[in-house]
Amino acid sequence: MKRKTSITLSEDILEAIDKRSGDSKNRSDFIESAIRAYIAKLIQEEQNAKDLAIINQNADRLNIEAADVLAFQVIP
Repeated sequence: MKRKTSITLSEDILEAIDKRSGDSKNRSDFIESAIRAYIAKLIQEEQNAKDLAIINQNADRLNIEAADVLAFQVIP
């Protein structure tokens, strides 16, 4: 469901939107797509931060395990 809202944008932003949206999209569609992409990026960054925290919490154990695996490799 869509709801109508009102926002105020700078003239240069409106010009950029109009230039890039083309004939097939109106401003609302363009702005909605841009916001969806930005929100998806924020969600991905949040997930990456969580993943990095998990890796960092387990870094010592993972490094020991990796060193153990590498010790079994034969180097010609």
